[in-house]
Amino acid sequence: MEATTVLAAVNGSIATVGYGLAAIGPAIGIGIVVGKTIEGVARQPELAGRLQVLMWIGIAFTEALAFIGIATGFIFGYN
Repeated sequence: MEATTVLAAVNGSIATVGYGLAAIGPAIGIGIVVGKTIEGVARQPELAGRLQVLMWIGIAFTEALAFIGIATGFIFGYN
């Protein structure tokens, strides 16, 4: 094997691992958002509808971080 072939294989693996690490943040964030929503509904059941809407908005913004992470992998992963 040539050195350039090995280097290309290592770069691909590093990009995959990088996205895996980047997905941990949004996963933790979504867990916190949902957990706090459940806690809020338990404390104020009459606000359940409003809290659920805010939860979905929070999940959407948190999930945007995962999309940025995968886009970054595509941009910087392939030269």
